[in-house]
Amino acid sequence: MSGPGPSAGRAGAEYRIEDLAHASGATVRTIRAYQDRGLLPTPERRGRANVYRDTHLSRLGQIADLLDRGYTLASIKELLEAWDMGRGLGGVLGLVAEVHGPWTDERADRITRAELDVKFGGTSDEQAVAEAVDLGVLERIPGRDDEFLVPSPQELAVAVELFAAGVPLSAISGHLRELRGQVEQIASRFLEFTTEHVFARYLGHRPPTDADAAEAASMVRRLRPLAQQTVDAELARAMRTFATRHLEHHLTAEKPFTSGNSSPLPVPITLPPGTITAVERLVGREHAAAFITAATEREVQKRTLDALSSSHANTGQIDQMD
Repeated sequence: MSGPGPSAGRAGAEYRIEDLAHASGATVRTIRAYQDRGLLPTPERRGRANVYRDTHLSRLGQIADLLDRGYTLASIKELLEAWDMGRGLGGVLGLVAEVHGPWTDERADRITRAELDVKFGGTSDEQAVAEAVDLGVLERIPGRDDEFLVPSPQELAVAVELFAAGVPLSAISGHLRELRGQVEQIASRFLEFTTEHVFARYLGHRPPTDADAAEAASMVRRLRPLAQQTVDAELARAMRTFATRHLEHHLTAEKPFTSGNSSPLPVPITLPPGTITAVERLVGREHAAAFITAATEREVQKRTLDALSSSHANTGQIDQMD
């Protein structure tokens, strides 16, 4: 091509690789890497130059969108190959958009550093702010050191009320970390449950057909509020039950608080996400819980045997001394 840029003002615009990079926001190196991976259609060869068209520009936009949503290049290639074979991609992209859309009606807000300090006692606490950023309760805004994005104003409001009631910030952040791990387990279980009984029929093959993906997106819209409604109802029931028992405990003669069963309440343990991911890669998600349980039991048995062996050895030494 002899022109300095894409052909403008007519259908079927043509691009040099530099022009395509400028129009798409990708780098020349990235475009070439996508070509090598088979993610982009082969450009037309004209003389010593490659000629790209609007189909390449559109494809780069689709790849960038899927990457932003957390898909790997390998999975993106599968989707695009299915689309190229005529299976359709509109339904798949609709499903992706539905899953990645907002799962709450809550809107993000902003707060200045001065406003934040006022809400939490009027003094600056750098460690508490860093902890809030690490937890995602606050997000830093590039170029604005005195202002933060608040993804969930409700969550921040809860922290403010707890602090005003006398709960230390360190205890609030620790509680949130523990709660988040437990909620993530609930979310994971709900997804496994709905996948097994609902979405397996639409997503049993990879990638799904355009029609199945569109139907799955519709089901996501229908089922999206059910998880929160279920958790809200169960949390209200549990809070009423345990609050009543706590009150009875504090108003009557001292006695150990229990859940109503003879055995003590189990203590929830949150594993590092990296550990869970490693186990799932090793044995598969459906077997991860059983694997962790079995590994724990083996370790307990081993330590029990070690303790018994040590006790036996010590007893033998005492006998010899006698």
